[in-house]
Amino acid sequence: MASSNNSTVSSNYTTYSLFNKFVHLDGELSDTFYTLWIVLVVINAIIFLVGVVLNSLALYVFCFRTKTKTTSVIYTINLIITDLLVGFSLPIRIIMHYSARNCQRCALVHIFTYFVNMYCSILFLTCICIDRYLAIVQVEASRRWRNPNYAKGICIFIWVFATVVTFSILTMAMQFSDCCIAQILPLMVCEYLFPLVIITFFTTRIMCALSKPTLMHQSRERRMRAVQLLITVLIIFMICFTPFHVRQLAISINPAMPNDISLIVYHVTVTLSSLNSCMDPIVYCFVTNNFQSTMKNIFRKSEPEQTSGDIISVNKGSGSNAIMAFSNAVGTPVALPSPNSTASS
Repeated sequence: MASSNNSTVSSNYTTYSLFNKFVHLDGELSDTFYTLWIVLVVINAIIFLVGVVLNSLALYVFCFRTKTKTTSVIYTINLIITDLLVGFSLPIRIIMHYSARNCQRCALVHIFTYFVNMYCSILFLTCICIDRYLAIVQVEASRRWRNPNYAKGICIFIWVFATVVTFSILTMAMQFSDCCIAQILPLMVCEYLFPLVIITFFTTRIMCALSKPTLMHQSRERRMRAVQLLITVLIIFMICFTPFHVRQLAISINPAMPNDISLIVYHVTVTLSSLNSCMDPIVYCFVTNNFQSTMKNIFRKSEPEQTSGDIISVNKGSGSNAIMAFSNAVGTPVALPSPNSTASS
């Protein structure tokens, strides 16, 4: 009986020691490399401000200024929500460091929610890329699957999947005194490597399909926008997500890496992963063809000239306002057409 109690105490101590080390990484950096800590605090503050402003505007545009909620729009709205949650977690992290540094439960909740939202961002970016591929290359075959109801179901699955996988890996890692590749590899495969392979494959496929005559029914502008979207996502993966996962893999393969190097690399790569919330708005520009014009219209005091393709989603006024915008676009006088003129045209 005593032996059982001792083993339980030893197990709890091991778990506590690992958990204590993990949640106090911010404090360790602050105590050891204070200048670097201040620099990262400033960078995170900038990321928070820029990311929250851009994503809040984007959420307003896609929720209230976009009439048709296509599959791409649904995935994008969920991506914006994850980016906002990641952005709001940054000041919470700094506040916790200065006011609740020893609150381990608070740290666990913060770490868990941060990584759930980061991996949701990865998966929603992947969904957007797959949807663009289907819309451009597999037009007829994908009509059934590119359904808003299916997209909503996929989004729910992603939230649940990312939550369960992240919680499982985090719990498993807390039960071991040393990090090993068997613990970190499943997370990397499910929520990073597999999406990266998919995005790379579909980017290559769309670029190869640009020159095929069978796709000429798709406008060149639309195809080029799809390529730009996928290339942008690849760049985001390389800058924001790859350094963090390479560091995780390196630590799992070589646990004997010097602690100072591991500490600095961890905080730098986590900051880069947070930068994702500022870079994703670039992706939004390629999701719909009127996002940029709608954003510009929000900040303009006077009514701007609109292209005919933007009238449906941007102008929500009366019929006369729509006719005025159309007239400005084609360069004709602002007047209601007569029946005779309509017939002759």
